[in-house]
Amino acid sequence: MILYHGSNVIVEHPKLILSRRKLDFGMGFYTTSSDEQARNWARRTTSIRNSGSPIVSIYELDDSATKTLSILKFSSPDEAWLDFIVANRIGNPIYYEYDIIIGPVANDQAIRTVHNYMMGYFPKDVAIQLLLPQKLKDQFTFKTENALSMLRFVEAKKL
Repeated sequence: MILYHGSNVIVEHPKLILSRRKLDFGMGFYTTSSDEQARNWARRTTSIRNSGSPIVSIYELDDSATKTLSILKFSSPDEAWLDFIVANRIGNPIYYEYDIIIGPVANDQAIRTVHNYMMGYFPKDVAIQLLLPQKLKDQFTFKTENALSMLRFVEAKKL
Protein backbone atom coordinates (compact mmCIF):
# COMPACT_ATOMS: atom_id res chain seq x y z
CA MET A 1 0.00 0.00 0.00
CA ILE A 2 1.23 3.51 -0.81
CA LEU A 3 0.68 6.23 1.79
CA TYR A 4 1.38 9.96 1.61
CA HIS A 5 2.28 12.58 4.22
CA GLY A 6 1.99 16.29 3.45
CA SER A 7 4.28 18.75 5.22
CA ASN A 8 6.59 21.70 4.72
CA VAL A 9 9.67 19.45 4.99
CA ILE A 10 10.76 16.02 3.78
CA VAL A 11 9.90 13.39 6.39
CA GLU A 12 12.21 10.51 5.62
CA HIS A 13 12.17 9.14 9.19
CA PRO A 14 8.73 9.72 10.77
CA LYS A 15 8.64 10.25 14.53
CA LEU A 16 5.96 10.42 17.17
CA ILE A 17 6.13 13.95 18.53
CA LEU A 18 4.07 15.22 21.43
CA SER A 19 1.77 17.93 20.20
CA ARG A 20 -0.73 20.25 21.80
CA ARG A 21 -2.78 20.24 18.62
CA LYS A 22 -6.14 18.56 18.95
CA LEU A 23 -6.40 16.35 15.87
CA ASP A 24 -9.03 13.83 14.74
CA PHE A 25 -7.22 10.74 16.03
CA GLY A 26 -5.01 12.38 18.65
CA MET A 27 -1.25 12.31 18.73
CA GLY A 28 0.41 10.32 15.98
CA PHE A 29 1.97 10.40 12.53
CA TYR A 30 -0.74 11.12 9.96
CA THR A 31 -0.75 9.73 6.43
CA THR A 32 -3.37 9.18 3.75
CA SER A 33 -3.83 6.95 0.72
CA SER A 34 -4.86 10.09 -1.21
CA ASP A 35 -2.13 12.03 -2.97
CA GLU A 36 -4.61 14.91 -3.33
CA GLN A 37 -5.27 14.98 0.44
CA ALA A 38 -1.53 14.93 1.19
CA ARG A 39 -0.99 17.83 -1.22
CA ASN A 40 -3.68 19.81 0.61
CA TRP A 41 -2.01 19.02 3.97
CA ALA A 42 1.38 20.09 2.57
CA ARG A 43 0.05 23.43 1.34
CA ARG A 44 -1.82 24.08 4.59
CA THR A 45 1.15 23.14 6.79
CA THR A 46 3.51 25.36 4.79
CA SER A 47 1.06 28.27 5.04
CA ILE A 48 0.50 27.82 8.79
CA ARG A 49 4.21 27.47 9.60
CA ASN A 50 5.19 30.15 7.10
CA SER A 51 8.37 28.23 6.29
CA GLY A 52 9.67 25.53 4.00
CA SER A 53 7.92 24.36 0.85
CA PRO A 54 4.92 22.09 0.31
CA ILE A 55 6.31 18.55 0.14
CA VAL A 56 4.62 15.16 -0.05
CA SER A 57 6.62 12.29 1.43
CA ILE A 58 5.68 8.89 0.02
CA TYR A 59 5.85 5.58 1.88
CA GLU A 60 5.15 1.92 1.31
CA LEU A 61 3.34 -0.08 3.95
CA ASP A 62 3.47 -3.86 3.70
CA ASP A 63 -0.12 -4.94 4.40
CA SER A 64 1.00 -8.39 5.51
CA ALA A 65 3.32 -6.89 8.14
CA THR A 66 0.42 -5.00 9.72
CA LYS A 67 -1.30 -8.26 10.67
CA THR A 68 0.74 -8.23 13.88
CA LEU A 69 -0.54 -4.75 14.78
CA SER A 70 -3.62 -3.63 16.64
CA ILE A 71 -5.68 -1.54 14.22
CA LEU A 72 -8.86 0.46 14.77
CA LYS A 73 -10.75 1.22 11.56
CA PHE A 74 -13.70 3.54 11.08
CA SER A 75 -15.30 2.73 7.72
CA SER A 76 -17.48 5.82 7.59
CA PRO A 77 -18.20 9.02 9.51
CA ASP A 78 -20.63 7.23 11.82
CA GLU A 79 -21.51 7.74 15.48
CA ALA A 80 -18.40 5.94 16.81
CA TRP A 81 -16.15 8.02 14.51
CA LEU A 82 -17.88 11.25 15.56
CA ASP A 83 -17.56 10.42 19.27
CA PHE A 84 -13.89 9.55 18.81
CA ILE A 85 -12.87 12.70 16.95
CA VAL A 86 -14.94 14.99 19.18
CA ALA A 87 -13.21 13.54 22.25
CA ASN A 88 -9.80 14.16 20.67
CA ARG A 89 -10.67 17.65 19.46
CA ILE A 90 -11.94 18.80 22.87
CA GLY A 91 -8.76 17.52 24.49
CA ASN A 92 -10.36 14.57 26.23
CA PRO A 93 -9.04 11.73 24.05
CA ILE A 94 -10.42 8.24 24.19
CA TYR A 95 -7.32 6.14 24.77
CA TYR A 96 -7.10 2.82 23.09
CA GLU A 97 -4.12 0.56 22.74
CA TYR A 98 -3.99 0.71 18.96
CA ASP A 99 -0.94 0.89 16.74
CA ILE A 100 -2.80 2.42 13.80
CA ILE A 101 -6.13 4.19 13.53
CA ILE A 102 -7.74 4.42 10.09
CA GLY A 103 -10.80 6.38 9.08
CA PRO A 104 -12.27 9.38 7.30
CA VAL A 105 -10.49 12.70 7.65
CA ALA A 106 -12.65 15.64 8.67
CA ASN A 107 -12.18 18.07 5.77
CA ASP A 108 -13.16 21.74 6.04
CA GLN A 109 -16.85 21.07 5.39
CA ALA A 110 -17.00 18.06 7.74
CA ILE A 111 -15.17 19.90 10.51
CA ARG A 112 -17.77 22.67 10.34
CA THR A 113 -20.46 20.03 10.88
CA VAL A 114 -18.47 18.51 13.77
CA HIS A 115 -17.90 21.96 15.29
CA ASN A 116 -21.60 22.86 15.02
CA TYR A 117 -22.48 19.55 16.67
CA MET A 118 -19.95 20.23 19.45
CA MET A 119 -21.48 23.68 19.98
CA GLY A 120 -24.92 22.09 20.40
CA TYR A 121 -26.46 23.59 17.26
CA PHE A 122 -27.91 20.22 16.30
CA PRO A 123 -28.07 16.69 17.73
CA LYS A 124 -25.79 13.77 16.87
CA ASP A 125 -28.23 12.12 14.47
CA VAL A 126 -28.39 15.30 12.37
CA ALA A 127 -24.59 15.56 12.36
CA ILE A 128 -24.33 11.96 11.12
CA GLN A 129 -26.92 12.63 8.39
CA LEU A 130 -24.86 15.61 7.23
CA LEU A 131 -21.54 13.72 7.37
CA LEU A 132 -22.44 10.42 5.73
CA PRO A 133 -23.01 11.70 2.16
CA GLN A 134 -19.67 13.52 2.11
CA LYS A 135 -16.86 11.99 0.06
CA LEU A 136 -14.23 12.17 2.80
CA LYS A 137 -10.65 11.10 2.14
CA ASP A 138 -8.96 8.69 4.53
CA GLN A 139 -6.26 9.06 7.14
CA PHE A 140 -3.94 6.48 8.64
CA THR A 141 -2.61 7.59 12.01
CA PHE A 142 0.44 5.73 13.29
CA LYS A 143 0.30 5.74 17.07
CA THR A 144 3.30 3.59 18.05
CA GLU A 145 6.96 3.22 17.16
CA ASN A 146 6.24 -0.39 16.19
CA ALA A 147 3.71 0.77 13.60
CA LEU A 148 6.01 3.52 12.32
CA SER A 149 8.80 0.99 11.81
CA MET A 150 6.66 -0.67 9.12
CA LEU A 151 6.62 2.43 6.93
CA ARG A 152 9.30 2.45 4.23
CA PHE A 153 10.21 5.87 2.82
CA VAL A 154 10.11 5.84 -0.99
CA GLU A 155 10.60 9.46 -2.07
CA ALA A 156 9.51 13.04 -1.52
CA LYS A 157 7.91 15.32 -4.08
CA LYS A 158 8.12 19.09 -3.87
CA LEU A 159 4.92 20.76 -5.08
